[in-house]
Parts: sequence; C-alpha cells; structure tokens
Amino acid sequence: MAHGNLSEFPRLGSLSAIDDPMSLYFLHHSDNPGLTLVSQSLTGDNYASWSRAMRIALSVKNKLGFVDGTIVKPLEADTHLLGFWARNNNIMISWILNSVSKDISASILFSESAAAIWDDLKERFQQSDSPRIFQLKHDLVSLRQEQLSVSVCET
Repeated sequence: MAHGNLSEFPRLGSLSAIDDPMSLYFLHHSDNPGLTLVSQSLTGDNYASWSRAMRIALSVKNKLGFVDGTIVKPLEADTHLLGFWARNNNIMISWILNSVSKDISASILFSESAAAIWDDLKERFQQSDSPRIFQLKHDLVSLRQEQLSVSVCET
C-alpha cells in the first residue's frame, strides 16, 4: 500500500509526522547523512549479502518503504508532506551512498530518489552467474568415488 497523506499515520498528541516515532517519516536524532548502516560496502560481487544487510538495517529504522516503493513521493500540492518525504529520501540516498564503493557511488550520485537508486543497483548487480552455476551443478553430478575409500576421497 502506498502512503500519501498524514491522516494515514498515527499521531501522538500534537506531534507532526516527522516527530512522531510511529510515523514512517520520523527521523531519530541519530539519523544523519553520515551514518553507515552496514559494515561492508557494496563492491558489485557482494550484492546479495549487502542488499540483505541494508534491508535489515532499513527495516529496523522503519525506512524500508523508501527503497521498496511502498512510500511514494507525495503530490507537489501537498508541500508539507512533500518536505517530510524529501528529507527522508535524502537521508536514504546518503545512507546508500555511504554503503557503496566510490566507483558505484559516482554512478548513482545524481539519482532523484532512494527507490530509483535501489532499483538501479538491483538491476546491475543481482544478475546471477548462470553459466558458472550450470558448470558447478554439472561438476557436482559428475563426482564419483570410484574405488577409493571415503577417507581417501576427502583428501
């Protein structure tokens, strides 16, 4: 479900969407652009583990919707909500930039949204190595013990 207006968010007293810890637009005082969410930078060949670690970290911070597309950019007419979205989107972009190699960050720096960056990285790096997988499966099927004992085969 896409989230678009403030009435969809729980509010505590007079807190705005950005100050309400239950809001998807909430930013904790420790949520700053310099934050590094994962220990290993994306280098290209580690996309699966990097993506999993990032999804976990973003989920903990209640920000996964900014990269998976469930929190969409509000209409231009809703300037109040658009400001909350833009601030969160820019934080997400910063966090992604902090978690990728220098070469990769240069290629995504000018993207407009965290979701666009996420989709771009997924498209570029989630490619499986089908020929290598086929070869490994073929080699595995072809393995034979022959006449050797198990202890000899293990060495």
